[in-house]
Amino acid sequence: MYRRERIDVLSCRVLLILVLSFLIADEALSIRLPERITEIPAREHYSNQPLKTAVFALGSFWRSEAVYGCLNGVVRTTVGYAGGSKANPEYRSLGDHAECVQIEYDPRVISYRPLLEVFWSNHDSRQVFGQGPDVGSQYRSIIFTNGTDESRLAAISKEREQTKLKSSIVTTQIQPLEAFYPAEPEHQKFELKRHPFLLQLIGNLPEEELELSSLAAKLNSFAAELCPPKVQRQIDAKISDIVRKGWPALREI
Repeated sequence: MYRRERIDVLSCRVLLILVLSFLIADEALSIRLPERITEIPAREHYSNQPLKTAVFALGSFWRSEAVYGCLNGVVRTTVGYAGGSKANPEYRSLGDHAECVQIEYDPRVISYRPLLEVFWSNHDSRQVFGQGPDVGSQYRSIIFTNGTDESRLAAISKEREQTKLKSSIVTTQIQPLEAFYPAEPEHQKFELKRHPFLLQLIGNLPEEELELSSLAAKLNSFAAELCPPKVQRQIDAKISDIVRKGWPALREI
């Protein structure tokens, strides 16, 4: 959770000044800063395409969301709570729920198996009562399944992980998803919100649009430096190009 900021506060201010100094008043391009830029919500892009959902608990949901947002085929990510009995849990009143991330993805682009692989490679499944510096049952490792096929794939992947770890015990639970409760707005796209300059680049979207935005999901991963290296470099290049040209709207990656 604690890592070097990619763009520190001073750099953000300098870059923002550069961008604002080159503002172009062109309604056709919908360039309106610091007001929001109308973005077609991700669900409209995929409205005629059957999406699937997957839910995983792998420690702090701030990082978990960033782990998945940059994957090709992932449409949107939402952090929340699942796995417990308390109705309508909240961050300060979780009950027996775990922090988790819900991934909506296009099965024609990415399947459930790669999502499982990302799950195993991005946390320590041997830990029982937390992940790293985060201690508590809300950080436990769980694969929430939707149906028999997901349960089978999850079980196979767990057996494979156990084989790799040999003498260590994989503590990950596999259980059917009963309910997913989205977390409060301040927890959504948490890594992205730590970089105000990036929020400016996509037009200061209101919370409801930010949660639905595929672009915001990718930038959330970028901000946490969790995109694949090639994608991380591509986004870096786009941002540099925006600053160079004075083009204050990042519309796609």
